[in-house]
Amino acid sequence: MVLVAHGDERPIWLMYETMNYIHQHFGSDYDWFYIMQDDTYAQAEQVKALVTHLSINQDVYLGRAEEFIGGDEQARYCHGGFGYLLSRSLLLKLHPHLDSCRNEILSVRPDEWLGRCIIDFLGISCVSQLQGQHYHTYELAKNTEPEKEEEEEFQAALAVHPVSDMTLMYRLHKQFSRIQLDRVYQEIQDLQMQIRNLTALTPAGEAGVTWPVGINAPFLPKSRFEVISWDYFTEQHLFSCPDGSPKCELSGASKADVSEIIESAVEQLNRLYQPLLRFSKRQLLNGYRRFDPTRGMEYTLDLLLEAATQKGHSRVLAKRVSLVRPLSKVEIIPMPYVTEATRVQLVLPLTVQDLDFVANFLDMFAMNTLDTHDNALLTLLFIYHPYDAQRVGQVDVFAGVKAMVGELEKRYAEVKIPWISVKTEVPSQVKLMDIVSKKHPVDTLFFLASVWTEINMEFLNRCRMNTISNWQVFFPVHFQEFNPALVYRGEQTASSNTDFLRDGHFDRHSFAEACFYNSDYMTARTKLAADILDRDEVLESMEVFDVFLHYSGLHLFRAVEPGLVQKYTLRSCNPRLSEELYHRCVLSNLEGLASRSHLAMALFEQEQANST
Repeated sequence: MVLVAHGDERPIWLMYETMNYIHQHFGSDYDWFYIMQDDTYAQAEQVKALVTHLSINQDVYLGRAEEFIGGDEQARYCHGGFGYLLSRSLLLKLHPHLDSCRNEILSVRPDEWLGRCIIDFLGISCVSQLQGQHYHTYELAKNTEPEKEEEEEFQAALAVHPVSDMTLMYRLHKQFSRIQLDRVYQEIQDLQMQIRNLTALTPAGEAGVTWPVGINAPFLPKSRFEVISWDYFTEQHLFSCPDGSPKCELSGASKADVSEIIESAVEQLNRLYQPLLRFSKRQLLNGYRRFDPTRGMEYTLDLLLEAATQKGHSRVLAKRVSLVRPLSKVEIIPMPYVTEATRVQLVLPLTVQDLDFVANFLDMFAMNTLDTHDNALLTLLFIYHPYDAQRVGQVDVFAGVKAMVGELEKRYAEVKIPWISVKTEVPSQVKLMDIVSKKHPVDTLFFLASVWTEINMEFLNRCRMNTISNWQVFFPVHFQEFNPALVYRGEQTASSNTDFLRDGHFDRHSFAEACFYNSDYMTARTKLAADILDRDEVLESMEVFDVFLHYSGLHLFRAVEPGLVQKYTLRSCNPRLSEELYHRCVLSNLEGLASRSHLAMALFEQEQANST
């Protein structure tokens, strides 16, 4: 909310300054302007719905029309207490005459002054209805109880005046929200009845009606691999945990979700059976839920209930109920604008274990970026073991890579591929990035790559689009091909580009690839340094992902990336890294061997061979 002080307490001058301010700051951006007092309650959504039915090209002065005292019987002004609506076209025509109105029109009420100004210079009088749309208002009497107001005039009101205190404002909002909610529920019931009536005339007949009526039918899997599994829960525990453990305590949003769905189930049962029966919950026996992307979250509850009759008799019984929390209206989230013209700085860390894969990486980089003149640069990071660093004068383990870089620079005269040499036993991703960050401008867009990555223009464009300075960083989940020895077992590999996705998986344990701006990394790194002080050993247990997750307020966009494909290789897991990073590397290797069906077939063939 923007608060503006005009520096003048005279009502007419305040209105004059307000109209000037609206014209100067908002006149070119908005089609409609709604002016109200601080003792007015207005239903903003209803006002917004009203203007959608009005023409923006017409001069509109809409509100509660009032007669001028001792003036022309035909002329009307809009009462300021009930708010009024001005169109942009009217505001643009009125603005040149505001100075004349201030000097020539005398009035003690700012709404009367504005109304007289519009009438005298534009010839437009206030109206309460226009183009079939009515501006309904309600004058609130003293000591009114909003909860008890049932008049049609009150329920249809767009604005209520006067509202004497803040508590009354909240009570009015609560009451109008309830009225609007009741209207929505009634509209839903009417639509459901129409759907039932129309479905009976279709070839499927009444059997074609889905439950709940009006919600998409459940997803129908085409194979057993597409079946959506159910998660089991009780009131205390969840038996499908995010960390993979078989049982965890129900807490946070999940606990609130379960409590709300149980409460809603009992409420719906009472709504169906009252006044004959009254249900109260004893216990949740079993709970199941699953997320169906076509319709929302589905629940099945086995409830132990106590049912009481009107005569006071009660009985305990078990009841199974099904509920759906449907997907709500899709909301478009505003995002800063980005383009595909941004230069991408690739950073490739290399160890001795990576030497066999460097040639393929450089070939793919040359073919997909240098040949296509993509706006991308490459920096190599040579990570020397202390022993290799001492012998670099006699035997340089990266001499072959440096020769390949020299050949590329000869082939592409305008290209320079710099390298940075680092000596360390523990190649911490954060420490390495600290070195690279200091050697590049703050507006650099980094793509932290791995030697197994096959660079292509499609992914680089997504890296540019999904990374937004001071807003979002992008951590793609690459596609890892399975071990061909286990998948194909001597047969020919998949030939088409669409088949390869069946022969691998998206490696969710790897955070090696990342797209982010240098300025965002430097900001998060500064906060990390203040937190850990001089304890550099903490950096060995962290990745760049952890830095952004814990020390930045940016959005972390983590998504599968089919354009980022890696050939199978058995990674070397450094035991000197933290236990979590080492364990994650081992899991990545194990899950990257083959699918369950491929592993089962390999075991079956091995047992067959052993038996013979």
